[in-house]
Amino acid sequence: MAENVKSDPVAALALKPAIVEALSQVYDPEIPVNIWELGLIYDIRVDSQSRVEIEMTLTAPGCPAAQVLPYEVDQKVREVPGVKDVYVEVVWEPAWTTDRMSEAARLQLGMF
Repeated sequence: MAENVKSDPVAALALKPAIVEALSQVYDPEIPVNIWELGLIYDIRVDSQSRVEIEMTLTAPGCPAAQVLPYEVDQKVREVPGVKDVYVEVVWEPAWTTDRMSEAARLQLGMF
């Protein structure tokens, strides 16, 4: 990623809950679960200047939402009060598996 956001624990503590809430409003169009509960967000870094870097993946490299989801993540996080800038990086390693899903997501999808 062009911007190397070095995490600041104080800034992260202040903004991360609202960022997670914003990410919880983004849904994979093919799965009725938000991307946070699906485990598509690998990392959230917030620096001392309130710049946010999101490391995320998709359920598969050929995911039809590949163009839409990163943009939607960027837009939702930019709406969080206090966030100054957002960088979204899509990564493929480690590959996403259903093991990354939360218990809530598993329940919602009847995977128990």
